[in-house]
Amino acid sequence: MKEINPYLCTRMEQMEEKQPYDVIVVGAGAAGMMAAGTAARNGLRVLLIEKMEKSGRKVRITGKGRCNVTNARPAEEFAEQVRTNADFFAQAFAEFNNRAAIKFFERAGVKLEIERGERVFPKSGKAWDIANALLEYCFENGVKLIYDTRVTEIMTLGNKVFGVKYINKRGFERKEECSQVILATGGVSYPATGSTGDGYAFAADLGHTIEPLRPSLTPLVSSHAQIRHLDKVLLRNVRATLYIDNEPVREEFGEIGFSDRGIEGAVALRMSRDAVDALIDGKRVKLTLDLKPALTEEVLRDRIARELAELAPTEFFGELLRKLVPKPLVMPLAQEIDVRANCYVSKLTEEQITRLVRTLKGLTFPITDYAPFEYAVTTAGGVRCEEVNPYTMESLKIKGLYFAGEVLDLDANTGGYNLQIAFSTGRLAGMLKK
Repeated sequence: MKEINPYLCTRMEQMEEKQPYDVIVVGAGAAGMMAAGTAARNGLRVLLIEKMEKSGRKVRITGKGRCNVTNARPAEEFAEQVRTNADFFAQAFAEFNNRAAIKFFERAGVKLEIERGERVFPKSGKAWDIANALLEYCFENGVKLIYDTRVTEIMTLGNKVFGVKYINKRGFERKEECSQVILATGGVSYPATGSTGDGYAFAADLGHTIEPLRPSLTPLVSSHAQIRHLDKVLLRNVRATLYIDNEPVREEFGEIGFSDRGIEGAVALRMSRDAVDALIDGKRVKLTLDLKPALTEEVLRDRIARELAELAPTEFFGELLRKLVPKPLVMPLAQEIDVRANCYVSKLTEEQITRLVRTLKGLTFPITDYAPFEYAVTTAGGVRCEEVNPYTMESLKIKGLYFAGEVLDLDANTGGYNLQIAFSTGRLAGMLKK
């Protein structure tokens, strides 16, 4: 797929149109481009306004630059991964589901592959291909797109939309009359990509309720004394359990990672939604890791006994740990158990072995905070879905105002589900009539 020059349509001064637009889309992200391209394909004159210098900024970095496009799970399993307002989203998903999204990108020339967990990625491993496919969808259908342009107001007359006001980076101001506007401005996660909450302000000004915003799929911050020694450590095939006020509320199996941002990886990100809400409510949160989920405590104790039998009495405790856990975890684990790494294995007591077993089966991290929106994959909260028609994405308060994507109070687990929410709601919002 050829690269598209994002500066082809930047000058509003060159956008003088004799006929008014049928719809204006605010925000050229995944939802906005899908909405704009769909409306234009259906014969509408569409103006797409993007405040950044290029479209799909967030799409281009998602999935660590690979772009987890969607998830191929069956519909009922997919719905289980939508954390908020799944019933509301069901209508948009029925109109344009994950299978339809896969066909859309494959027809656009993007070859896809399904990986572990039914996650769908471009075979090229380049998120750029997905962003470009959406951009080409807009251009091929005649969407007029302007960059470096910020919408400043959604104009209304009574309870009806009649246009927008906007300004470009040169200070050139303009207003465009139009009876249909789609807000696809994203959330507030990764604000450097342009997601700075503009849509929430517009919606609130027009009488919509905004459910409290908080980071979702975000690293968790721990007060554990050893956390600083675990930077860049990745643990695979562990079982994690999230406790709120000492009650287990969620269990996940997979990868856990550590960085200067906190505890992350797919498992921690999926749990973060519950952890964030609990911390906001002032509850106690902790995360325990079973580093040997395939072994019971009894079987693990037997394995340790076998390892000890094969070690010379003068071998260090650290050598035993190296046989049980990844090397970067040896020193932190020794300190957690309160046994020196250079202690002779012959000096180990039964109480210390018991402590080792219990730690391997339940390494505990108190969770005291969470990473801010700058590091969150998506935003929880947003425009209240009860105030939006699920069959059209139109506001129930302002005629001609539509919503798509992260601006809505919709969020899901990691694994391609959130991008599908953007595609499905964008598609439905774009199915407008003149």
